[in-house]
Amino acid sequence: MASTLPDPHPGARPRAVDGVANASGDPERVGIEAHGIDHIPDSERRGRPRELFSVWAAANVNYLSLLVGGSLVLMGLSLWQALAVIVVGNLFWLLTGLLAIPGPAAGAPSEVVTRALYGVRGNRVNNAVTGWLVSVCYFALNLAAAATAAFSLVGRAGLPVNTGTKAAVVVLIAAVTLAISVYGHAAIVRLYVPITLALTAVFAVVGVAVLRHTDTGYVPGRPLTGTALWATLLAGVALIASGPLSYTTSADFSRYLPRTTPPRAVAGWTALGGFVPGILVCGLGACAATAVDMSDPESSLQQLLPGWFRPVFLLALVLGTVALNALTAYSAGLALQAVGLRIRRSRSVLVDGAVSVSLTLYALLVSDFFDTVGDVLQLTVLLLGPSTAVYATDILLRRNRYDGPALTDETPAGPFWYTGGVNRSGALALGAGVTASALCVDSVYTGPVAAALGGVDLALPAGLAVASGVYAVLTWRTRATG
Repeated sequence: MASTLPDPHPGARPRAVDGVANASGDPERVGIEAHGIDHIPDSERRGRPRELFSVWAAANVNYLSLLVGGSLVLMGLSLWQALAVIVVGNLFWLLTGLLAIPGPAAGAPSEVVTRALYGVRGNRVNNAVTGWLVSVCYFALNLAAAATAAFSLVGRAGLPVNTGTKAAVVVLIAAVTLAISVYGHAAIVRLYVPITLALTAVFAVVGVAVLRHTDTGYVPGRPLTGTALWATLLAGVALIASGPLSYTTSADFSRYLPRTTPPRAVAGWTALGGFVPGILVCGLGACAATAVDMSDPESSLQQLLPGWFRPVFLLALVLGTVALNALTAYSAGLALQAVGLRIRRSRSVLVDGAVSVSLTLYALLVSDFFDTVGDVLQLTVLLLGPSTAVYATDILLRRNRYDGPALTDETPAGPFWYTGGVNRSGALALGAGVTASALCVDSVYTGPVAAALGGVDLALPAGLAVASGVYAVLTWRTRATG
């Protein structure tokens, strides 16, 4: 059996795995990106790690962040408790930054790097669930959020906001989003700098308007205490953390950087790009909830804004969500390739978009959108926490030594085939972490551990600790006996 931490094999035969010949993809030229999940050669690597800041910042100035920040106050927290939860939850961007550093080292996206964790076949299952399915769900939720703001714009223009109009708006926003994703990495890097600047300007105006009406001493009529308070605080942290934890694919956007790029710079600029807007936008949502009813944030926030600025605000909400979803669709397309579907990356993105639009229309026209958001974000933590923990532990154990060409070898002779195509250490660790999370959760259902603790939800810390610990122990034992 192969070692859980195989030695690099620079001479391993690369294999085209994106369904087409590996054409050259110059990240400086904004055209449809030629690369899929294949290895990026050193000759095509360029850029600086600080470019990652605008990529992640643009994606995190969005409507969903406002909604989640406001929901903390609706859950019964005081303003300062909600702000503390926002800071703690956004610290998980440090893990997103850590998961970005294999990109330059391997010249491969996260969907391929994780073959080192689960084996070639095991990683196909991992990508099908934590990569593709979760990404499509988030795409649908974010698309629904953007469409909600766009419906108001349509209404202000005097057009009827009926089912047909709503469907057309959803399709139009999805088309713009998917166009960015199809063009790929170079388009994202170039477009997101001006998008970040534009969104920063808009939200600065929103921030001034919200802070003028904020009740800084806000405390709910019936303040939470004891077990109920701790249960709500932990649930809030999990809700905020679900954002950064959803980006286990952060290496997708760092893989074009030169191999010699300092890992600390990659991790730092990635984490900072998510953390800063995460704090500010979620914080604005919490502050606004002390002045208006954030159960209907789109219309309530407009009450605080000058009349002339309201359409600008609505457009910014749509733009920010488009930026976020372009990243999500891009990674979902890579995940679909990594599952084993022989299809061009550009076409896989369109498949993801079609599925996401269907889910969005269901969320908007059939189910309760606000409840859907809360349930999905909390339940994905059961899977994303352990998945992030296993990935982060592997990076630390390997000291970020990943051989990109070897990772593209899907044959039984390759170094990441392990036993029958599965690395049992990674599979068992992920399973143990998800089980621990499921026992401790208290969201759409109450696990036995949460019930015994009076509703305190420890799913996130339990899943992280168990998955990381089991993977480290099994890896050490395999190396010791291998």
